[in-house]
Amino acid sequence: MSDDHVYLTLAEGHEDDTRWAYGTGFEDPLHGVDGAVPNGIDAGELAAVCVALADDALVLAQRLAEWTTRAPELEEEVALANIGLDLLGQARLLYSRAGQVDGTGCDEDAYAYFRDADDFRNVRLAELPNGDFAFSVARLLVLSAWRLAHFERLAASDDPVLAAIAAKGVKELAYHRQYAAEWVVRLGDGTAESHRRMRDAWDQVAPYLDELFTAYDVRDEVGAVLKQVTEAAGVPLPVYRPLPGAGRDGEHTEHLAPLLTELQSVARAHPEATW
Repeated sequence: MSDDHVYLTLAEGHEDDTRWAYGTGFEDPLHGVDGAVPNGIDAGELAAVCVALADDALVLAQRLAEWTTRAPELEEEVALANIGLDLLGQARLLYSRAGQVDGTGCDEDAYAYFRDADDFRNVRLAELPNGDFAFSVARLLVLSAWRLAHFERLAASDDPVLAAIAAKGVKELAYHRQYAAEWVVRLGDGTAESHRRMRDAWDQVAPYLDELFTAYDVRDEVGAVLKQVTEAAGVPLPVYRPLPGAGRDGEHTEHLAPLLTELQSVARAHPEATW
């Protein structure tokens, strides 16, 4: 299966999406949306959902930012930076919603910069070091497909703010997933060296898959995408043993703390600074 065929198939249902999601529209996705928590929704649970999803986005965005000046080509550097900016935008909206409903009144900076690693609830796959390009695009494919499947459901959330955030994110994530899928096929079906690197990448990513599906039951949707892409790439998913633990429970690898130290250093050194 060619990577063009993979693109056309994965794009079904997202035909109106642009290839560059970030910056294509500057309308406020929350304009006119009632911010009151609807009756029947637990505000604490809603806040926890928003924070966890925001943590996933923030941490992965920071990892993608590390490719700046290091990507194989300038075009890929720009693409990864834009994907990171999309995720950062999602994180900001989700953190803001959490602060509105959890009673703390915290803003996005408080969540992003002034919590320690033990307080973060991102999945562990997002925090792993980038490694080589093959690992980064394999991880991006998994997390984009997983997040897209969940956001498509959240777009029908009873909370109108979360639904609006998810609806905006669906368009962005469809592009993220496609970008990663094209590179997985290109590397897997490329040279002997790129094929080897892609196989190694899946060996590293696969043990974290069950953690994702424990967080959100989208195994069927994500599994179908991964099967299609990896078969086209000639690199089937390996048999793996799931790793114990879960980032949603505050259990993280040793890689999260130093990542956050870099991310938070300026804000913590100058907490009262303003633009």
